[in-house]
Amino acid sequence: MHLRTLPSSIQSRGKGLGVRIGVKKAGCSGFEYFFDYVDDILTEGQDIIFNESECNIYVDQESLNYLKGSMVDYSDEGLNKGIKFHNPNAKAVCGCGESFTI
Repeated sequence: MHLRTLPSSIQSRGKGLGVRIGVKKAGCSGFEYFFDYVDDILTEGQDIIFNESECNIYVDQESLNYLKGSMVDYSDEGLNKGIKFHNPNAKAVCGCGESFTI
């Protein structure tokens, strides 16, 4: 797991422990990525924690199986801002780009 660019929104929040990324069953292709800020640890020992670019990345064990080898990038280009996942495990991505299959 590698976070290439630190989102400026994390730095500007002024609080928090890091970000949580993962995979959930959803979308037209079967799986969808999610991203959220971590302000409190609710389930001690349930997450794998990576430290990249001065940011803690929290990933649950099940999501890690789908995200191994992935690159997570923050894009801030004009009006388009957001997290992009480059996942070598994804076999196909839906037309809207929001979900994928394994």
